[in-house]
Amino acid sequence: MTLEIVSPEAKLFSGQVTSVTVPGIDGEFQMLNHHAAIISILVEGDIKIVADNFKATKEGEAKFFIGSDKKHHLPIKSGTLEMKDNKIIILVD
Repeated sequence: MTLEIVSPEAKLFSGQVTSVTVPGIDGEFQMLNHHAAIISILVEGDIKIVADNFKATKEGEAKFFIGSDKKHHLPIKSGTLEMKDNKIIILVD
């Protein structure tokens, strides 16, 4: 599936991923390939990404870190997520 993460300043990531875990209002949830369409508000926490060939944009490189779970983490304060047709778009603060 395709993931795009965009902040007010720049696009932080765009690429193919295996799974994405996000901090939703009612708790953390994960999306896998062909997940049902969803729109959600995100709260403070980490977006966790699993990808075979992870490559953040130049603007996003310094914002990601690899956690003890071997996933790429992006700390956020809040955001909005839309998944539709196997594409996830996340707008973050």
